[in-house]
Amino acid sequence: MAEHYFTEEPTSAIREVSFEATVHGHQLQFVSVSGVFSFEPRIDKASLLLIGAFSPGRPDGSLLDVGCGFGPIGLCIKSVFPGLSVTMADINRRAVTYAMNNAERNHLCAETVWSDLYAGLVRRRFTDIVSNPPIAAGKAVNLRLIREAADHLEPNGSLWLTAFHNKGGGTLKKAMAEVFGNVADVVKSGGIRVYRSAKRQEISCNSAVSGG
Repeated sequence: MAEHYFTEEPTSAIREVSFEATVHGHQLQFVSVSGVFSFEPRIDKASLLLIGAFSPGRPDGSLLDVGCGFGPIGLCIKSVFPGLSVTMADINRRAVTYAMNNAERNHLCAETVWSDLYAGLVRRRFTDIVSNPPIAAGKAVNLRLIREAADHLEPNGSLWLTAFHNKGGGTLKKAMAEVFGNVADVVKSGGIRVYRSAKRQEISCNSAVSGG
């Protein structure tokens, strides 16, 4: 079976690439690795758009980065909003290791958790959840990411997703509207959008989401 960046235990040879990124005047050092999204000497455009658009619900709140990869979203946000408590989670154990290493490399305090979406975060809630969702993992996984976010957000918390609108993003936006009753395009650039939904009432993760 071919390996993907959402493979739990990658066995492919490890190849690393180091690079620097400057976000809102904060310079960070990263090492990305093969078998983890995204193996490039840069932060991908969709993640950068989300990082630039993000504004926390509370400056002392808690942030969950779902499908964190090697950690660019969670760590860049932590560098800009140091008062946030940041947790980064991924099903890919190699990703979790490199996210942890990158946090240490940049002297940023952030928790890393191995988790299949929210399975390793039972009964935990956050003021914000962010994700560059794993479109290649399939529609069912991404609908779970949205639906189950409702049980892991505090009241008035927000789910932030970034995607190419015509390459799966439109489906994500529709699902966010169905689960949360609201969704907004926070920013658009080059076909990429950042979507945000706010949890304005208690919502069960059993809320229906159409699979069509």
